[in-house]
Amino acid sequence: MPNIKSAIRRARKSKKQALVNRARKNKYKSVVKQMTTYLNSGKLKEAKSFLPKFHSQLMKIAKTGTISKETASRKISRTVKKINKSKK
Repeated sequence: MPNIKSAIRRARKSKKQALVNRARKNKYKSVVKQMTTYLNSGKLKEAKSFLPKFHSQLMKIAKTGTISKETASRKISRTVKKINKSKK
């Protein structure tokens, strides 16, 4: 346990931030899982309608730094490729 006042505040702050990051990570995982479920089950219509929300959620999470912007962009790009490929 920290003894210095600023260290105590910092520990409290990092504990709160860890909870926020965990919530964001869970949101990220659930959105990716939902999109994967749509693609694997062949529900292209649902996947296509869910795509804007998927994109929005990933970029919001990337903006905060919980996941990197490159990771979010890569997930979005690969998802769009899968949708376009399975449409043909």
